[in-house]
Amino acid sequence: MLKIRPFLKWAGNKYHILEQIKVVLPKGNRLIEPFVGSGAVFLNLAYQEYLLADNNGDLINLYLTLQAEGESFINYCKSFFTEENNRKNRYYELRELFNTTNENTLKAALFIYLNRHGYNGLCRYNSKGGFNTPFGQYIKPKFPEKAMQHFLAKAKNAVFKIADFRDIMKTAKKGDVVYCDPPYEPLSATANFTAYSSGGFGSKEQVELAEFARDLAGRGIPVLVSNHATEFILNAYKTARIERLYVQRFISCDGANRGKAEEVLALFGGA
Repeated sequence: MLKIRPFLKWAGNKYHILEQIKVVLPKGNRLIEPFVGSGAVFLNLAYQEYLLADNNGDLINLYLTLQAEGESFINYCKSFFTEENNRKNRYYELRELFNTTNENTLKAALFIYLNRHGYNGLCRYNSKGGFNTPFGQYIKPKFPEKAMQHFLAKAKNAVFKIADFRDIMKTAKKGDVVYCDPPYEPLSATANFTAYSSGGFGSKEQVELAEFARDLAGRGIPVLVSNHATEFILNAYKTARIERLYVQRFISCDGANRGKAEEVLALFGGA
């Protein structure tokens, strides 16, 4: 079966470890993802229903708009992918429009434009909540039309919510399976990529997530969590079944710095 690629560039995208996730993730009626990101896991797994959440409101607004408006929205997004718009000054004009508009459809379309034209596909915000990823200087950014159509078809069985992971995990019930792909525990003090939404995600939140996972597992709801294989994370996940793997890093524009990092898939509960 061919893998379906997400239509967004996304740091930490799980597209490249889907096979490992499929092996570990238990079967169930509904898949819950409190950190849906680009949706790579949802797009490639077969459950009857999906509850997909993120605390990045711009991301979920995009998914809700695509789900509601379908092909007309895809065509509207495509209109931003022009030679004129692939210029530095125009990029910053549209980035400012994204940060100031309250019109949901326009904001959703600009999110895709910024994602594909911005530096390395990063989704980054400043302390005031303004999107601040710089211009990427690509020769001709590709519009992901087919990938958006695949997402639209799959989203028929999905519910999208802007929510904190705690609130989403509290709604889980027997028959659900939860997959958590939180902002990773940094490998070093200078490698902390947590600015995809306001609020951050530090050690306190990592511990809370592990506690929620243990609680759900105790109630017969399996939870799979991915993260870096740091000493801190291994200690937090010590009651889980741990699978270790080495994953290629794709966040750096410099190919020489795209090394492999050790990660874990930690299954709380399940068979």
